Amino acid sequence: MSPKKTTLKPARNVPASTKIPPDPGSSRGVANWKEAAQWLRARGIEDIECITPDLAGVPRGKMMPTSKFTSNTSLALPSAIYRHTISGEYPEETESFRYEPRDSDLKLMPDLSTLSVVPWETDPTAQVICDIVNSEGEEVPYTPRNLLKRIMGLYAERGWKPVVAPEIEFYLVANNDDPDYPLRPPKGRSGRSILGGQGYSIAGINEFDELIDDIYHFSEKQGLEIDTLIHEEGPAQLEINLRHGDPIELADQVFMFKRTIREAALKHDIYATFMAKPMQGQPGSAMHIHQSVVNIGTGKNVFSNSDGSASKEFFHFIGGMQKYVPSALVMLAPYVNSYRRLAPDMSCPVNNAWGYDNRTTAFRVPVSDPQARRVENRLPSSDANPYLALAASLASGLLGIMKEIEPTAPTEDAANEGSIDLPRGLLEAVALLEDEPAFEEVFGKEFIGLYAGVKRGEFETFMQVISPWEREFLLLNV
Repeated sequence: MSPKKTTLKPARNVPASTKIPPDPGSSRGVANWKEAAQWLRARGIEDIECITPDLAGVPRGKMMPTSKFTSNTSLALPSAIYRHTISGEYPEETESFRYEPRDSDLKLMPDLSTLSVVPWETDPTAQVICDIVNSEGEEVPYTPRNLLKRIMGLYAERGWKPVVAPEIEFYLVANNDDPDYPLRPPKGRSGRSILGGQGYSIAGINEFDELIDDIYHFSEKQGLEIDTLIHEEGPAQLEINLRHGDPIELADQVFMFKRTIREAALKHDIYATFMAKPMQGQPGSAMHIHQSVVNIGTGKNVFSNSDGSASKEFFHFIGGMQKYVPSALVMLAPYVNSYRRLAPDMSCPVNNAWGYDNRTTAFRVPVSDPQARRVENRLPSSDANPYLALAASLASGLLGIMKEIEPTAPTEDAANEGSIDLPRGLLEAVALLEDEPAFEEVFGKEFIGLYAGVKRGEFETFMQVISPWEREFLLLNV
């Protein structure tokens, strides 16, 4: 699939998405640049942050005065921001990982449907998520938001649209400015650090009720809708569930929620972390993804036949998940730390099995009526870039449908007993991504080479660090 051509015009003339609500009085999104100017003026906005996710899902972009944003300003970023590691280093070039020779500009194209306030700023500030195009106006295929759009386009070619609902787990931790010291839970309103084993505990949530109130307040101001919030098994581990909807919109929400939760925690002098495994001996943090597919014309769930039974597309989707998700795991578990979560006996699947209402399987089919029939992918960790995680998961299921891949029989018992059926480390996962030929047709060769190069660079940086385990057991014993 060739890059999509987008007409490159001055910022105020960028075409708006057809999904944008046209009400400039709404808390999130406007229809066009005229309404954007009204929206900004009505709120007295002084500055605006134009942001876009890099490969790690970190917000990158520019801040500017509102008057400049609504004028003929061309917004640009260097292409190198998509070629550095999470620690800010630039890997060596390889045959498949190359730098743009001139490090030329990429253009930020604001998506006005994402316009919202920045509620934690003291001065009136707004934010908008941007897409990335090159100087010719073509969508840059390796950027995360565009990659997910590419997968959505493959579904649209068949008259379908995926529907997703992410669940994001995270830990609250006490301030820690020395990375040599382990993280620990913060003190709640009782003055004591909360313990583990508090799954679904209302008292556990109430320990941080003022912080949670701020999360809800910040979210409402940005037009972000939380479905439910629970306390998970780990000490001060919480989970936020989002309402199901369009994958681009939900990826945007996860992108913004991570920022929102961190800012709310900092207001209370604690940290919020989305590390997959922040505390030794405690459960990791996941980003479970519920997925279904609907017919664009009828709105019917493609996973169900007219009589309510499961369709062949449903089973082929599961078959594709089983076959391809292990090879795409590096997009769902992107760091060395991610594989510490994917370990036996830690409330996390380490298999590629599926089953009905079976949380020990990687792919769980919840109990539902036919119109809500869906597949939950339980493998992604909360450190994943939401755009890439959704792209990988949805692409795997679509490949299964395209190639009519039959799944195994559903697992009736615990699936986490026995061998680990997934890559056990980052380098193995990178190699599997590169070695799967079917991924070139859905992700593109350029993205695979770039992403693999960055991940190998991060692994090499990690290998330069000597861990406490090595000092403890090797110092005087070998």
